[in-house]
Amino acid sequence: MGHLKQRNLITARERLRDQVAHALRAALISGELRPGEVYSAPGLAEDFGVSATPVREAMLDLAREGLVEPVRNKGFRVTEVDERDLDQYTEIRTLIEVPMVGRITRTASRADLEALRPVAEEIVRAAREHDLIGYLEADRRFHLTLLGLSGNERLVETVGDLRKRSRLYGLTALDERDELIPSAEEHVELLDLMLAGDAEAAEACMTRHLGHVRSLWAANAAAADRPAPRRTAGAGR
Repeated sequence: MGHLKQRNLITARERLRDQVAHALRAALISGELRPGEVYSAPGLAEDFGVSATPVREAMLDLAREGLVEPVRNKGFRVTEVDERDLDQYTEIRTLIEVPMVGRITRTASRADLEALRPVAEEIVRAAREHDLIGYLEADRRFHLTLLGLSGNERLVETVGDLRKRSRLYGLTALDERDELIPSAEEHVELLDLMLAGDAEAAEACMTRHLGHVRSLWAANAAAADRPAPRRTAGAGR
């Protein structure tokens, strides 16, 4: 019994670490944790209401993904992504995802594609309701589940890693300017084209979508020094 109890404790600890890591990734993408800033595990643990150990373990997971880097005796610094990095990440994603969308359009069943419609609609709804965490999670599920229809698990892992590394800084500012909605609506457009069996148009839509996402990064960088407009009461999360 002792060994079984210990195993359950380890599982619970790993689950907490994963939950903290997920929350940290969301904070990185939304801009709550800013590039170049150093954050301590105890300080973040206090924010989360947990002990420092799962936070430290989660930050080490993020360090292996290249999202943060350890700073001796201080904590972890959020890594900065420059324009060259973003261009290269976008180029790799385009080389992978555009032709794969064409292939999946030709080979996937209608039922598998239609199963993605609730997720595509969830992305749009989250963008309109200013639900950033919901937006990011639904967007991740849509793209990776769609690519999963190829049957190539390593490809899905590669794109998943690229998505983490090319995270959107300052997503809150983009959200407050309603600049996420057009990008969100492209998921529904893409799905409709794939269901219509138009592989060429689906590839063109994916190319435009990835370019749109890249332009959002550039627009956000240009607006970084401008104050974001205040949201009126009741505008959502």
